[in-house]
Amino acid sequence: MEKLKKYISVKDEDHFYHQGAVELLIFNFLLILTILTIWFFKNHRFRFLHETGGAMLYGLVMGLIIRYVTKSPDVESGTVYECEKLKSGPSTLFVNITNQVYEYQYKREISHHNVNGHQGNAMLQKQMTFDPSIFFNILLPPIIFHAGYSLKKRHFFRNLGSILAYAFLGTAISCIVIGLIMYGFVKAMVHIGQLKEWEFHFTDCLFFGSLISATDPVTVLAIFHELNVDTDLYTLLFGESVLNDAVAIVLTHSISIYSPKENPNAFDAAAFFQSVGNFLGIFAGSFAMGSSYAVVTALLTKFTKLCEFPMLETGLFFLLSWSAFLSAEAAGLTGIVAVLFCGVTQAHYTYNNLSPDSKVRTKQLFEFMNFLAENVIFCYMGLALFTFQNHIFNPLFIFGALVAVFVARASNIYPLSFLLNLGRKQKIPRNFQHMMMFSGLRGAIAFALAIRDTNSQPKQMMFTTALLIVFFTVWVFGGGTTPMLTWLQIRVDVDPDEDLKAKAASQSTSNLDKNTTKAESAWLFRIWYGFDHKYLKPLLTHSGPPLTSTLPEWCNPVARLLTSPSAYGDQLKDDDTVYIINNDELTENCESSAHIPVPTQDSTGSIQATGKEDIQEGDLGLGGYKLQLQHTAGQPQKNSLA
Repeated sequence: MEKLKKYISVKDEDHFYHQGAVELLIFNFLLILTILTIWFFKNHRFRFLHETGGAMLYGLVMGLIIRYVTKSPDVESGTVYECEKLKSGPSTLFVNITNQVYEYQYKREISHHNVNGHQGNAMLQKQMTFDPSIFFNILLPPIIFHAGYSLKKRHFFRNLGSILAYAFLGTAISCIVIGLIMYGFVKAMVHIGQLKEWEFHFTDCLFFGSLISATDPVTVLAIFHELNVDTDLYTLLFGESVLNDAVAIVLTHSISIYSPKENPNAFDAAAFFQSVGNFLGIFAGSFAMGSSYAVVTALLTKFTKLCEFPMLETGLFFLLSWSAFLSAEAAGLTGIVAVLFCGVTQAHYTYNNLSPDSKVRTKQLFEFMNFLAENVIFCYMGLALFTFQNHIFNPLFIFGALVAVFVARASNIYPLSFLLNLGRKQKIPRNFQHMMMFSGLRGAIAFALAIRDTNSQPKQMMFTTALLIVFFTVWVFGGGTTPMLTWLQIRVDVDPDEDLKAKAASQSTSNLDKNTTKAESAWLFRIWYGFDHKYLKPLLTHSGPPLTSTLPEWCNPVARLLTSPSAYGDQLKDDDTVYIINNDELTENCESSAHIPVPTQDSTGSIQATGKEDIQEGDLGLGGYKLQLQHTAGQPQKNSLA
């Protein structure tokens, strides 16, 4: 008898691993199909369905097969046994059956109306208990880090005020508008008997408003990138979506801990200010955590010889970036916010210290991880529509959510654009505003926030509705991006470099006064770039003016210690902030160009062209000097400073 029980136990364990391998194989084939579809779409310039929409479609088909084709197990696995002696659900339960003790672990509470739904096949049962922490700890960090690491710094900071307004004020407006509209629909549902009043509170409506306010216009941005859409529009939309995700995550957490002492539907000032303080504290703490890890990485790569070992350098860069996320989560902060600002800071400082091999490796590594994680999430969304067994489809709630999302987006974009245009030199045109309104797609962040908690009936309804909104916006609005660009007459095939030169030329011809040129840039932007070029860049990288020329004389011993020898050739020109900004943009454009290699400095301070492409003769202004580039073919060549 004992041998038979051991045989059954081993057989069950083998079946468990076999089932896990089958599930991974399914995801593997879905990703293979997605990659082949992406190649087909790019080869035929098909832009009416983005790769994420295709991944969702394949996930839908596979979920349909798993739901209705695979067989069901024995009935005992879904049987409910009454146990009245237990007053609360223990985390671990030991059950004695004929002198055999079995251990059962708590997973989650199940609503009575969903009990029968759990008697499906084994794959559905495992799919239903998919750990949401996998999204937040494994899949989302590479996506968010890549967004910060690939940020175009100059365009981002030139529009920093507008981006912050859309991200912070816009997300708050969207959350409140959606919450108010959904509360009206919830009251209507209570009135017609579809809900009980105690099941859905106003805080639940705000919670739904915060999670569904997380925009993810990955489809639109990919098409923008392929078509070379106007750089300012791309920057506004990309910058808003990056910071909006971080704000929505922290806002969702702050609302979830908002707990009035008496009536949940009544306003409690103390609880409100506590939530606001919690929001500000978590956001600031996460920002500091992510930036600190990036600063540590920059210092390590500057003051060590890791550049001689690109594999070790890349490994350290990756692990320290990931540590920013894990440390923030361990400290009770938000890892997504930390890893976002870690990516931005790494790109601005650490990237300049990396060896040429590590620069290429880190860019490609995080681009690949972003691609893979994003498509896994969208595949899982398609699977979840049929395999998640706690869905609650309420047509009135779904319709109200769609209306609320569009009204909230309009209440966000148009009023804020009007206010921003009052102070902007370069106005946000109406066609840009319409395109931003159209591009408010929902995606991975909204889905991950919704699936994080599906224990109660309201949260299950929110999850189902959020999933359907993601499907609708990705397929309908993502597919309509190209026709909308044509209809709104937005410029495409714009060369960012030529566009910047044209704008600079128009500014210089309109007014040759240097002070007027400075006034064209945002004051916050100019102050930051001046401070960054004088102090932070020389401290954390090998570039910039030496700290001995920017710090007081009594700091010279420390300044000499912290300044790289190569920095002494990069003097600041009369505190010319405009020059700094243009020089930074030139370096950024060179790094992103496929035809002009990134010049690097060796230990002696001389410039070396490291690319393998043909370089035409010409001058490249760098740090106040002209770099003479001789025509080479396939080999790096050292050049001298003229």
